[in-house]
Amino acid sequence: MNNNSNTTNSEDQEIDLSQVSKKIGNAFQSFLDWIFDGILFFKKNIIIISILFVIGAGLGFYVDKSEKVYDNQIIVIPNFESVDYLYSKVELLNAKIKEGDYAFLTRLGVKNPKKIAKIEVEPIIDIYRFIDNSEENFQMIKLMAEDGDMQKILEDPVTSKNYKFHTISFLTLGKTDRKQTLEPLMKFFNDSEYYKTVRKERMTNLYLKIKTNEETINQINGILNQFSANTSSQQKSDKLVYYNENTQLNDVIKTKDQLVNELGYLNIQMHNFTDIIKESSAALNVRNTKSINGKMKLILPVLFVGLFLLFGMGRSFYKKQMIKRNLA
Repeated sequence: MNNNSNTTNSEDQEIDLSQVSKKIGNAFQSFLDWIFDGILFFKKNIIIISILFVIGAGLGFYVDKSEKVYDNQIIVIPNFESVDYLYSKVELLNAKIKEGDYAFLTRLGVKNPKKIAKIEVEPIIDIYRFIDNSEENFQMIKLMAEDGDMQKILEDPVTSKNYKFHTISFLTLGKTDRKQTLEPLMKFFNDSEYYKTVRKERMTNLYLKIKTNEETINQINGILNQFSANTSSQQKSDKLVYYNENTQLNDVIKTKDQLVNELGYLNIQMHNFTDIIKESSAALNVRNTKSINGKMKLILPVLFVGLFLLFGMGRSFYKKQMIKRNLA
């Protein structure tokens, strides 16, 4: 009895394996038939496919040539704690661009406002400059790093807005220049009565600080010149010269060195403070090749041919289904 049962199970397994093998063979044969049908369809319609490819390539070249997209960047320094002010101005501009409010951009002095596609601002992450000569910033980063991922902290909006340099980026359809876009935009960013008042006060204080440092350095130079003259006269008299540590000459020299370094920093600040949002550098008309920009000469031919092949496959499938239904 058991022998008959084992024999039956063995036969069933052989039947199942043969059916699976047959199905796999049929599927493979269907795949080969599909490929062969495709080759026949391609061979039959080679002239139409070639024409579609040429038309797509020609149209693609025309689109790439006539609708070029360019990246433009302005690196700026927001002075007088005006980072949030700058970001709000950029958000306003981007909203106007999305709304298609070209009249607003025209009032700002932007020529051909329809050419501007998008504008955004982001910080230039520079942790070394951020903590340089700032113990408070160093301790803040150190404390925040203990409670979370350092990279996330550096890129966090609250932290990133404290970096010195920020990049304003905008896309244009076609080339632009400083007079058309950059200068009107910078004028718009610097149009704030509040920050103009702050700038005026800071410039006055900065000028007084520079003047004070220059006067102090001149006084120190006078003391050093007098000391040098006294030393020279004593050496000429062939007498031994003794340097008294209590003269604090080294401290005077160190003080002068600190004042000179500070004066250089203040002069740089004086240059940077000429504007609320100070332009550091700009790069205009950098060809944008991201996404499908500049690639239509490749995309359109493939798209046209692909749509034609898809249409042919659909029509062939429809005919086969109709034949099967008629036979049924």
